Amino acid sequence: MKSRERGGIFFRLLALLFFCALLGAIFLIRRPLLRFAGNFWVVQDPLAHADAILVLSDDNFGGDRASRAAELFRSGWAPVVVASGRMLRPYAGISELMDRDLQNRGVPATSVLRFPQNARDTREEAEALRGLVTQKGWRSILLVTSNYHTRRARYIFRKVFPTSVSINVVPARDLDFDPDSWWETRQGNKIFFLESVGYCMAMWELRDGSAAAALPAADSSHSLLLPLPLP
Repeated sequence: MKSRERGGIFFRLLALLFFCALLGAIFLIRRPLLRFAGNFWVVQDPLAHADAILVLSDDNFGGDRASRAAELFRSGWAPVVVASGRMLRPYAGISELMDRDLQNRGVPATSVLRFPQNARDTREEAEALRGLVTQKGWRSILLVTSNYHTRRARYIFRKVFPTSVSINVVPARDLDFDPDSWWETRQGNKIFFLESVGYCMAMWELRDGSAAAALPAADSSHSLLLPLPLP
């Protein structure tokens, strides 16, 4: 009986030592693990000439999405840039601000297409833009969004858009999210958490493509579209 008790204590002690060693190993490699987690959200598809560059709404204060789109345009990757933006008032919205950012960065006014919309999230924005892309007959697009948003945006757009449309995602740097040190700032932690939740929600909503099929209005009546005249 005593030998059995000693054996039980030995194995419990061994398990405790193993657990402590595991925690120590995780602590030592925590930074590489966190960097891997941050870079997981950032995807970069190969650049290819496209019919249009789509810049997603809610650019940051520095206009990094617009800057990346302007770089692509100046390099000749596409002839037109779509400035997609939420309406902030009945008479103005983010697309107008993005239009100005693009022109300030060298994109001619005649090459910017404002696309004001009332989308509440990335999925609804993709559904609205699907109508525009279908209407224009575009077959290939470059999708520009913030680095942390690229994986979720690519998943959503490839689910929502017709399979005949080629979608290549291009990340724009974001001052609030450095994938190599995101855990060191409050904003970086917030973005990482929200992106994790958002991606899970997108996978649930777009399972089997059911959500995309349920909204034909985005293609026909353009219910989310509120067109503004080009300047």
